[in-house]
Amino acid sequence: MIRRMIIAAVGIAMSVAVMPARAQVLEIATDQSPVGLDPHVATAFSTTMVLSTIYEGLTAIDPDLRVVPALAESWTVSSDGLTYTFHLRPGATFHDSKLLTPNDVVASAARVRDPKTGSPFASRFAMVDRVEPDGDHGVRFVLSAPSASFLTQLAALAIVPAGGGDLAKQPDGTGPFRFKEWQPNTFIALDRNAAYWQPGHPALSELRFEIVPEATTRRLGLTGDTYQFLPAIDAATAAALNSAPDVHLLQTQDLAYSLIGVNTTKPPFDNAAVREALNYALDRAQIVQAAYFGQASAAGPLSPALRDWALPVADFPCYQPDPEKAKALLQQAGLTLPVKLTLNVLGSLPLVVDIAQVVQAQANKAGFEVTLNVQEAGRFIQDWRAGNFTAFASLNSGGADPDDYFGRTFQTGGATNVYKYSNPQLDKILIEARVAPPARRKALYDEAQRMLACDGPVAHLAYGTLFAAERSTVQGFRLNPTRSLLGLRDVTVAR
Repeated sequence: MIRRMIIAAVGIAMSVAVMPARAQVLEIATDQSPVGLDPHVATAFSTTMVLSTIYEGLTAIDPDLRVVPALAESWTVSSDGLTYTFHLRPGATFHDSKLLTPNDVVASAARVRDPKTGSPFASRFAMVDRVEPDGDHGVRFVLSAPSASFLTQLAALAIVPAGGGDLAKQPDGTGPFRFKEWQPNTFIALDRNAAYWQPGHPALSELRFEIVPEATTRRLGLTGDTYQFLPAIDAATAAALNSAPDVHLLQTQDLAYSLIGVNTTKPPFDNAAVREALNYALDRAQIVQAAYFGQASAAGPLSPALRDWALPVADFPCYQPDPEKAKALLQQAGLTLPVKLTLNVLGSLPLVVDIAQVVQAQANKAGFEVTLNVQEAGRFIQDWRAGNFTAFASLNSGGADPDDYFGRTFQTGGATNVYKYSNPQLDKILIEARVAPPARRKALYDEAQRMLACDGPVAHLAYGTLFAAERSTVQGFRLNPTRSLLGLRDVTVAR
C-alpha cells in the first residue's frame, strides 16, 4: 500500500512581484576566489556560497533547518520507505533555456555516484539502488534500505543538465542567478535568471562577488557603500561593524566547525591513544576566546544548532584540558617526547591560521612539537582529498541531520572520510540509525558522539556564531546556518 505524502511548498511564496524599474546590482565582498565551479565536486565555502545561487536540488534546507521543496514541488513515499517519487516543478528551466526533465535528475544522480567524478557527495546516496523517470514530470528514487535522512541528503544533489559541458568553468543550473563572468582572484559576476520558476524573483539584476582578501578592506568597503553585503564574516569584523551607521549585522548558529583532522593510517595517529592525547592537549575555551573573540562554543561532534541531537561537551571526558595526561598517554603509546607533527593549515582563512597558532602553542605544552605548514586553498584541498597529510587544521561544513555529517565523514569508505578511519562498531551504529525510529536514532547518535569525541579522527574545536553584514538598504535576506545564499533571490536594494 502506498502512503501518500504530499509536501506543501513551505516557505516558498509564489507571489507575483513587480520588478524594479532600475537595475539592482548587489556588490558582495568575499575573502577568497572560488576553487572550481563544478557543484558535484566543489567543497570550499568560497565556491559553495556562489553555487548555491546558481544550482538547486529537488529539496532544500531553509534557515530553520527544515527540508522544503525546491525543484520537486511535491513527493510521495511508499509505506516501506524505499520508494520516493518526486513531481518536478513545472516551468523550471536551465540557464541555457533547456526545460528541466526527469532525465536531468537521473543523469545528475548518476554523475555524483560515478567514481570517475570523485564527488565528495557520493556516499550520501549510497543507499540509492536506482533512479528512473516517472512519466514526463516525475522521477523515482528506489532505495536499497530506508533512510531517515534521505530528503535532507537530497538537498546536496545539484541538478545539472544531462550531457552538460565543462561545469567547472561554465555552470548551468536552474537557480535564480546565472553565470556571467569569472576573473579568478578578482571577481565573479552572475546575472538575474529572467526565466526563474518563482514569479517575480529574483529582484536583483546582478550579483557581483568581489574577491577582497583583507578583512579591513571589506569592512571599510561596506561602511562606505562600495559593497552592500559581506557573507560569513569573522567575529572581529562583526564586532567592528556592530555599531556602524547604516549597517545591519546578521547572526545565527553556524553548522560549520573548526577542527584538527588526522590521518589514522599514519603514525602517530594510527594509535587511538594518541588521538585521545591530542584532545587532552587542547583547551577549547581558550581557542574560543583567542580566535573567535568569545563568539563560539566548544565543539562536540554535532553542532548545537542541532538542538534535538547534539550532546553537551561536558559528556566527553577528554574535553577537560590536561597536558600532563596527554603526555602520559603519548608515553603509554611507546612514543618519545616530544612527538613531532606537521599540521597542514588552510591559509586562505585567517580564522583557521589563528586557530592553528593557538593549537600549536597548546600542543607543544602537552608532549607534541607542532610545525605549521600554511597552504593556499588549492594545494590544501588537493592534499586533503588525497589524504596527503598527517594532520590538518581547517573549517568544515556540518549538516542538518546527523547522518548528513557522520555517514559521509566517519563511516568506512565515506566520500569525505579523508582520515581513512574505519570502526566496525560505529559503522553498525550509523547503518542502524538510518532506519531506526526517532527515539532509537537519538540513542544511537548519542553513542556515536561519545565514540567519536575522544578517539575519533577529528578533534572538533569550536562552532562559531555565523555572522553576515549588509547595508541597511538591503532588504529580505535571512541568514542560513548552511551558508547557502539562495535567499538572495528574495533581496531588494532600496536606493
